[in-house]
Amino acid sequence: MLRRRPKRFLFGLHLSGSIESALSIFSVYTGICEFSHRRWLVLGCLILGVTWASWPTMAEPSIPSDRHAVQLSYAPVVGKVAPAVVNIYTRRRVSTSSRSLFSDPFFERFFEGMPFGVPRERIESSLGSGVVIGSEGLIITNQHVIAGSDEIIVVLSDRREFEAKIVGSDDKIDLAVLLIDPDGEPLPFLEFGDSDGLEVGDIVLAIGNPFGVGQTVTSGIVSALGRSAVGLSDWRSFIQTDAAINPGNSGGALVNLSSELIGVNTAIFSRSGGSIGIGFAIPANLVRVIVDSLVAGGKAVRPWSGILGQSVDYEIGRALGLPTPRGMIIKAMHALSPAWEAGLKIGDVILSIDGHDIDNPQGLRYRMVTSALGVNIPIIFFREGKIFETTMQVVMPPEDPPRDVMVLEGSNPLSGATVGNLSPGFAQELGLEWTRIGVVVLRVESGYAARLGLRVGDIVLELAGEKITSTKQLLKILNQEPVEWEIKIDRGGKLMSVVVRL
Repeated sequence: MLRRRPKRFLFGLHLSGSIESALSIFSVYTGICEFSHRRWLVLGCLILGVTWASWPTMAEPSIPSDRHAVQLSYAPVVGKVAPAVVNIYTRRRVSTSSRSLFSDPFFERFFEGMPFGVPRERIESSLGSGVVIGSEGLIITNQHVIAGSDEIIVVLSDRREFEAKIVGSDDKIDLAVLLIDPDGEPLPFLEFGDSDGLEVGDIVLAIGNPFGVGQTVTSGIVSALGRSAVGLSDWRSFIQTDAAINPGNSGGALVNLSSELIGVNTAIFSRSGGSIGIGFAIPANLVRVIVDSLVAGGKAVRPWSGILGQSVDYEIGRALGLPTPRGMIIKAMHALSPAWEAGLKIGDVILSIDGHDIDNPQGLRYRMVTSALGVNIPIIFFREGKIFETTMQVVMPPEDPPRDVMVLEGSNPLSGATVGNLSPGFAQELGLEWTRIGVVVLRVESGYAARLGLRVGDIVLELAGEKITSTKQLLKILNQEPVEWEIKIDRGGKLMSVVVRL
């Protein structure tokens, strides 16, 4: 006859399989066919106690001690690098004039230049982040964080504040080096990592001061490497990451799990101003080179190749006989360039430089600027169906001809302009391609040049029917004082022509 189990036994149902199996064995062994309710309960509690005692105890929380353990928590990495990431606050004074009746466009026609508005001064503030890279107080940040500032305040992680001075800056790379005086106390700083050793998928942490809320850490992976076609600079080859980077993060640290600085957070792609998982950082290898040159001389050093090229697409690769479309084909080359000395020719396809693949002109520039001056770097290139190897010396672009800067005066259409001779070195300094030749306008003050509408960066190609190649030739023609002047100018790649009669 079946009997109902007592309700007081229901607490052990989750172990019923184990208990019933044990009881079955126990019954067979002892020959006992039935127990009272009390004996069932006692025996169940004994088995439950043995089972509970066999379960492992909860481990005490501990700090991860190796790479595998640290992947479970980023706290050890953050604890090591966070003290070296600082907040940067800048202030600048801006003078404005209050509007008056005479600010109306109608009255401006008659009273142009008259100081009717009352001048007012206001303070503009901005914020960003920075990274301590030297125990003596050397700090790096983005140049756009401190651009135009009258005062720079650095706030350390321990809330101490210091006024910083600018050691040097490079607006084309968007980097600035600052220095603070920590009163002789060594500061925690970050070591540079090898950004060339990064791989897509590596875990990275971004640390900064987004929106001024305070030091914030976000995590992500390396989404892509060698991002150059992002409209920011021809000299940089960005690390792309999906770690959240927001306004205020500029100049902050991008670190790896070895607590090394592998990038400086610089920009984001966003339509709203907030992070959508597409952020860009300047690679540490480029940062190191720029910092060394700024600290040494206050000016960035950029070697050149003297090459103009373009990426090899499918059609070009098939026409050249490349097995797969890769590399950069040479379209033009300067006669004084190190590439010319290395034996390269127009039509050659550069495949790699110093062991790094080259796929576009920006990648070539990046590899040149991150190479040490004076060394010979190996180049692998493709020519007429075969692969060759050569070496090219890393040098600075020459200033040939000399810049010969002069101010033009007298009764001529260029009076009031400051001009100079273009050369590969001078063109690079001005942000122009080395292919630009002639006489460039450096400054325009009062005079006929200002009335003519001449602008900084204009290149004088022809004057009075003669092709201009130097400032001395330009001055000689201006001294002839012809009745009519025909001037041809290159403005940003567009040709302009004007006839002037004085």
